[in-house]
Amino acid sequence: MTGGRGEGGAVLTPAPGESPIVVLVRPQMAMNIGTTARAMANGGLFHLRVVAPRDGWPQPNAYAAASGADAILDAAQVFPDVPSAVADCHRVMGTCPRPRFAIVQQRDARAAAADLREINGRGLRAAVLFGPERAGLEAEDLSHCDTLVRYPLNPQHCSLNLAQAVMILAYEWWMAAETTPPRQFLTNGTTVATKGALENFLSRLVAELDAAGFLHNPPKRPGMVRNLRHWFQRGEVTEQELRTLHGVVTELSTGRMQRGRFPAQDPLPPWHEAAEKDSA
Repeated sequence: MTGGRGEGGAVLTPAPGESPIVVLVRPQMAMNIGTTARAMANGGLFHLRVVAPRDGWPQPNAYAAASGADAILDAAQVFPDVPSAVADCHRVMGTCPRPRFAIVQQRDARAAAADLREINGRGLRAAVLFGPERAGLEAEDLSHCDTLVRYPLNPQHCSLNLAQAVMILAYEWWMAAETTPPRQFLTNGTTVATKGALENFLSRLVAELDAAGFLHNPPKRPGMVRNLRHWFQRGEVTEQELRTLHGVVTELSTGRMQRGRFPAQDPLPPWHEAAEKDSA
């Protein structure tokens, strides 16, 4: 089904097998349907069903708000009521902003996403209902659900628009199978320096500081050296950073030699050859 779509939409296709169906129940604004499709695309969801949209379907404003997720809107299905929208599903979850007087399983978004992965992994079809913008799902809508989904947010201000509510679930669905490490150190072409290379630099730095007179106080010298060592040991210094630091020390040393603090005729210190190699 098409209607009012623009050019240059993203190439979106459903993943093989079963994946969650997002069901918007009686949505009131076409723009919210479009932003929902945008949220779904970010989380790798594709199947959208719309129950009794207030302004009918399709709507050009939905495509304008979808930010390229036109394929999801093109494939969206429209149903007159909730029972018909979920008739072919094996499991149905419903988002519920407030506690209901019902004995039913309840999940937060993360647990719901994990359940959906397990359900779809068994080849079963699952849908998640999202209610109208103004008041959410009604008791009759929730009577078709086997699980409630609630987001534990700030109780003093728990107010999400439709697309935000879908985005939270879509994000958790995606992250449930995401393999990207949660913490990374991006070195951008260089590598983390070995402890030996770091020790070589620290020895050179301390020797230069001794020669410059910075570590002139014998009682305080050990503590000052330890502080410098802790500073560089706190993180993972890269080889490129060490080369830059060697260059800084070289320039400072050259300037000091020119001022006579370190006679140029003195033998080169033991770290000089290794430093030259590291900075090459």
